[in-house]
Amino acid sequence: MQNPVNKPAYGQNNIAIPLKRFLLIGECPPEWKDFDLYLFRDNDVVFYVGQSQLAFARVWEHLLGGFKGHSIVGRCIWVNWPKSMSFTIELLSSQSEQFNTVENDLSASERSLIQRWAPCFNVSQNSQPTPLPTSYLPPNAPFRRRRSLNALLHEAERAAKAEETKRWLENLEQ
Repeated sequence: MQNPVNKPAYGQNNIAIPLKRFLLIGECPPEWKDFDLYLFRDNDVVFYVGQSQLAFARVWEHLLGGFKGHSIVGRCIWVNWPKSMSFTIELLSSQSEQFNTVENDLSASERSLIQRWAPCFNVSQNSQPTPLPTSYLPPNAPFRRRRSLNALLHEAERAAKAEETKRWLENLEQ
């Protein structure tokens, strides 16, 4: 579901954005404030599903908590850096049509996503979590990069700009 253009992919009540771009957004955009569910994923597997009154802020809590080991999904992201730059952050609203069958209840919506995707790191309400793909280091692996958020943000920014330049050059050739 990654979007080939510069902007995040918007659905009716969701957004999917590469992690490298998410990291460059310092404040929650007003149009994202109603998102109360979130997923961390790549193209093949969902790593974690969660809920929060403000999903944007909770995703940041996971990312920052990963440095200190307070978030398993955050830790997984940082030990797999820079490969994890291409992970996708998906924000959704429990009020969207897809959750009508659970009466748009936040906890029931989260539960339905966990049952649908069987995320690697959700243990509650997940009888058979998907194993972490062997192409990724486990969250308890040592950091391979500096533990400086600023350095990682600069790397993400450079990667996003390189991606934009590549797309721009490809468009010129057409």
